[in-house]
Amino acid sequence: MYPNLYYAFKDLFGIEISFLRFINSFGFFVAIAFILCAVVLTRELKRKEKQGLLFPQKEKIITGKPASAGELILNFLIGFLFGYKLIGTVFLDESVTADTQEFLFSSQGHWPTGIILGLLLAFLKWQEKNKQKRPKPEEKLEEIWPHQRVGDMVIFAALFGFAGAKIFHNLENWDKFVEDPMGNLLSPDGLTFYGGLICAAFAIWYYARKKGIGIWHLNDAIAPGLMLAYAVGRIGCQVSGDGDWGIENTAPNPFSFLPDWMWSYTYPHNVNDMGDPIPGCVGRYCHELRHPVFPTPFYETVMGLILFGVLMLVRKKMTIPGTLFSLYLIFNGIERFLIEKIRVNTTYSIFGFHPTQAELISSGLVIAGIVLWWYRRKTAANASPRI
Repeated sequence: MYPNLYYAFKDLFGIEISFLRFINSFGFFVAIAFILCAVVLTRELKRKEKQGLLFPQKEKIITGKPASAGELILNFLIGFLFGYKLIGTVFLDESVTADTQEFLFSSQGHWPTGIILGLLLAFLKWQEKNKQKRPKPEEKLEEIWPHQRVGDMVIFAALFGFAGAKIFHNLENWDKFVEDPMGNLLSPDGLTFYGGLICAAFAIWYYARKKGIGIWHLNDAIAPGLMLAYAVGRIGCQVSGDGDWGIENTAPNPFSFLPDWMWSYTYPHNVNDMGDPIPGCVGRYCHELRHPVFPTPFYETVMGLILFGVLMLVRKKMTIPGTLFSLYLIFNGIERFLIEKIRVNTTYSIFGFHPTQAELISSGLVIAGIVLWWYRRKTAANASPRI
C-alpha cells in the first residue's frame, strides 16, 4: 500500500522526495479521475455541438481592463498558501512535516516561500492584465459553447462533491460524528461516493440551466465520463487502503492464474493504520489487517472500466436524449448493489431489513434509471432538441 506518493516513489524507484508526502494516493487518483471525466465530457459535448444538439450562449465580455485589487489579492493568497504549506516543506525539519494531515491543518509553514510565491503570482497576474490594457475597456458579445464551460463544471463538481461526500459519510457514521462534529467535518478522511455524486450532480444541473445547456444532452455526454472517473477513483482506494475493502475472505485462491492479492488481501501499510502492527516497521502506516479481505476497490475498478466501454460503444446508437444517462444509472446501481454484498459498510435497521446506505441509494438509482428510460422514450416524439 502507498498512503502517499512519497512511499510509492521510495518503493518503486528508490527515491525519497519529502514533498511527495503531501500528495495522498487517494487524492492523486481522484484528481486523475476528474481530469479524465473532463476530457471525455468535452469530447462528447463537442460531438453533440457538431450534430446541432447543443448551442452557444452569448455573454458580455469586458476586455482591456487592468487587474483589479481583488484579482491581485486572490493570486497572492493562492501563491502564499501553496508556498507556505507545500513548497516550504523543502526547508522545514522533517519532524514538523512527518504527520502530513496534522501539518496541513496546523498553522505551521515556511513564511519566506509563501510571501515570495504570493508576490510572484500577483505580479504575473498584473503583468498579464497590463499587456491587455487599453485606454478604454471594450464590451463585446461573445459566444460561449457548452464544451468551453467544462472547467467551471469541474470546479463545481469538486467543491460540491467533496461537501456532499463528507455530509453523507457523517450521516452514515452518525455516532462517530456526534462524538466530534468539527473534527469529523474538517478531517480530510471519510468520504462517501454517492454523497459526492448527488451533490455534484445538482450543482452542475443548476449551473447548466443558468447557462442554457440542454440538461438531457449534458446528462448523456457526462455519463461515460462519470463511469470512467468512478473506476479510476477506486484505484486510489485500493492503492491507499482507505478502508473501502470487503468482508473477511480466508478461502484459498480458486483462480491459480490470478495473483493472490486479487482474491484476498491484508492491505499492509494502509492509510488508516488499521489492523495489527507490522513487525519491524517503524513510524506511521505500519499496520495490516489480521485477516485478508476481498479487495473490492479493485473489483469496482474492473467493473467500472468494462461498463465505461459499454457506454462508449452504445452512445451513438441511443439517439433519444436522456436514455444513455438512464442506462448509466442502471449500470451504476446494479454494480454497487452487487459489490455491497461482499463489502464492509454500516447498516441500517428498516422494518426488519438491514441495508447499507449504498444499497438504498443504488436501488434508488436502478429504479430511477428504469423510470427515466421509460419516460424519455415515451416523450421523445414531443421533446425539443434543446432539452
